[in-house]
Amino acid sequence: MFVYIPAALLFLVFCWRMLRERRRFGNAVILGLAVLCGLVAWVSRLLRSGSTSGLVIAFSLLAVGALGILVLTYLLFVNGVRMLRKEGRSPANLLSLLAALSILGVIALVITAAVVRTPVLLGVGAAALGLSAYVSFLFLSFVCYAFLYGRLQVRRKADFVVVLGSGLVGGSTVPPLLASRLRRAQEVHARLAARGRPPVLITSGGQGPDEDLPESHAMADYLTDHGFPAELIEREDRSTTTEENLRFSKAIMEKAKPDYRCVVVTNNYHAFRAALTARRTGVRAQVVGAPTASYFWPNATIREFAAVLVAYRRINVCIGLLFVLGGVLVWAVR
Repeated sequence: MFVYIPAALLFLVFCWRMLRERRRFGNAVILGLAVLCGLVAWVSRLLRSGSTSGLVIAFSLLAVGALGILVLTYLLFVNGVRMLRKEGRSPANLLSLLAALSILGVIALVITAAVVRTPVLLGVGAAALGLSAYVSFLFLSFVCYAFLYGRLQVRRKADFVVVLGSGLVGGSTVPPLLASRLRRAQEVHARLAARGRPPVLITSGGQGPDEDLPESHAMADYLTDHGFPAELIEREDRSTTTEENLRFSKAIMEKAKPDYRCVVVTNNYHAFRAALTARRTGVRAQVVGAPTASYFWPNATIREFAAVLVAYRRINVCIGLLFVLGGVLVWAVR
């Protein structure tokens, strides 16, 4: 049972960090490490047991993992094609397809290196395999923790509900993606109002170069058209990014009530990164997500993950360089 101690300790650290602050990417990494250590410990015990059933289970897990990679690649490829058909050929819509092609490229490179066995190919293959394993681990940790974060209960009391804006259709119309945020905000507002004083709802979004009015104004009009009281709406109409959404909304909330508490509403794929941004900008908020179309979610999740990698680029670059150095060492030894 001692092989499970690292996993148990990591899980305890994860629980302690969750109680202190839920809005940390480090929580996702520690949870991923706990699961990975537990899985490695279990498989190692099965292999060391020497029993036929243990070996069958261990190799079955490895086979399922390999099959899962192939299935994931296929699903990403299908999703990428569907995104191009439904959303158009923009760089942001190519992420699922690029992810599928990257997985196939790494698999082909590793197989080629194993067959040809030239020093250069072995070094490049080792570096590529290490980097892809690192990024895959972070991505799975991100997805699992984002799912967990999205299931946390909304606080019982809040003074404000902040809805993050997105682009308008035709320069003035609220698109389905943004409408889902607004409907979710109304649901959250209704639950909070039932517990006490109704919070103020802040629509947050400035005016883009191709928009006829600020997003916050279109959002407020949508809410009032659907029966929401206009006197409970505050408009933040200067922001152009998620960070500005939160910073400018924070200024409004602090001016009205310095010790405010708030709930931020966005789409489910964006909720965890918005929570990370809220913590970085000092906004006292829990973030909740609205439903997103199933075909849109994979590509959007990859985009959110890429943004998180960029936000922590220093440590990721350093770790990436270690894998590259490992590949160089493999090449030099061979």
